[in-house]
Amino acid sequence: MSEYIWGRNPILETLHSARRVRRILLAEGVREAPAIATIIEEAERRHIPIEVVPRNRLDQLSKGAVHQGCVAQVAERTYASIDGILAHAASKNEPPFLVILDAIQDVNNLGSLLRTAEAAGTHGIIIPEHRAAEVNATVVKTSAGASEHLLIARETNLTRAIDYLKKQQVWVIGLVGEAQTLYTQADLTGPLALVVGNEGKGISRLVREHCDLLIKLPMHGSINSLNAAIAGSIALYEALRQRSARKQ
Repeated sequence: MSEYIWGRNPILETLHSARRVRRILLAEGVREAPAIATIIEEAERRHIPIEVVPRNRLDQLSKGAVHQGCVAQVAERTYASIDGILAHAASKNEPPFLVILDAIQDVNNLGSLLRTAEAAGTHGIIIPEHRAAEVNATVVKTSAGASEHLLIARETNLTRAIDYLKKQQVWVIGLVGEAQTLYTQADLTGPLALVVGNEGKGISRLVREHCDLLIKLPMHGSINSLNAAIAGSIALYEALRQRSARKQ
């Protein structure tokens, strides 16, 4: 099975990842662009076929999205397991640092969160298998290719996944607006799974009940909430700040 991704940065990051790239399709007249030249160089190094096609062919494959003159045919995404994510953390001799996304439905929010999660050094992401956005070509592009460097697990039951993590001594912390604890007051340095909720309803009741702790961001303006991707990013970087300080 194959799928298509598009955009210069996403394709270049995919070429640098473990995901198999079957072929690169370039629009006529774009070979000389510097970013395209880097893609061509990497593809040739990996012996990946390159084809030049009419631009409207790329328009069709990307379903009208902005493809920047390049599309890649890639192997279907292989999802990780929770044990695989924990093993990845152990291989780096670091306490596990995961993100659980509870029914994020907007692909742009999902892509933004994956990009931040990768930049913040998380070891993996857990997403629901149903009633949530999938990691598709739009998410790959929105994440600027960061999704291709992340271990992503899809679970049918998030509460069961949370209970399993807790048995592995991972502290599960949910980000909710009505929590009593500020995000800066929580200890985010140990084995951690940060839960970020749905854009509209936040974290579901069952998932919330299974969290070890709930934290919130301070809100001093007129609005009472932030975009899910922004709120999650702020909390992720607080975790990174604390974890980096502990290493020093």
